[in-house]
Amino acid sequence: MAEGERFVPEETPVAFSYAGSTHAVMMATPADLEDFAYGFSLTEGIIDDPAEIETVEIVQEDKGIDLQIHLADAQNDALTARRRHMAGPVGCGLCGIESIEQAVRVTPSVRSSPLTLSEDEVVEAVRLLNGQQPLHMATRAVHGAGFYVPGAGLIAVREDVGRHNALDKLAGAARRAGHAGAAGAVVVTSRVSVEMVQKTAIVGSPFIIAISAPTALAIRTAQEAGMTLIALVRGDEFEIFTGAERIVSGPARRAGNG
Repeated sequence: MAEGERFVPEETPVAFSYAGSTHAVMMATPADLEDFAYGFSLTEGIIDDPAEIETVEIVQEDKGIDLQIHLADAQNDALTARRRHMAGPVGCGLCGIESIEQAVRVTPSVRSSPLTLSEDEVVEAVRLLNGQQPLHMATRAVHGAGFYVPGAGLIAVREDVGRHNALDKLAGAARRAGHAGAAGAVVVTSRVSVEMVQKTAIVGSPFIIAISAPTALAIRTAQEAGMTLIALVRGDEFEIFTGAERIVSGPARRAGNG
């Protein structure tokens, strides 16, 4: 037996607090926390636009981090009313889901998005993501999520020990930078759960591309939302589970080529 050193990722409780009241607590990698605050607020339907958050204060506590998120008055009032009608406690403490009703919430349709990708672009999106995950390269223990825009490549990548967290961080980063979800594809290193599909649809992207496999509910939800779900991308091969009509022939588009 030989002694050695190894990098491992940090994992810490991260609380989302609105108007001083804790809404949910996630176990997460303590990085890109402002993006996390914005993305979680977007994908959980607390806000519709980043401008509806006035400030985010990152408060380091003894055993975790509290993201104190200050909303505009209208959004704060709407969240207060939402809490009054909740059947149980605010937040489950792990997954951020407040009730059975929220877990099976209606997923927004992305059917109207005109975005298409070529087979080469699907492969390129995953290849680029595999090369832009420094924390994963160091630890082999985190998930990655990227936003791929045809002709521009990956315009944002975020990592986290939780696959949902990585996607929330990505959503926050992309929207804060002014990128519309309908303009690109969400690319993830994890399996595709129903919540991953829901969050992708809320972001507005008509594509979710994954290295691993989807669940049956994720496939049904993607189909109902009009989303293209591609998974099990291995080299030049992948499987299309829904929305095959958005995959077109032709090479990957390059920046400046339309």
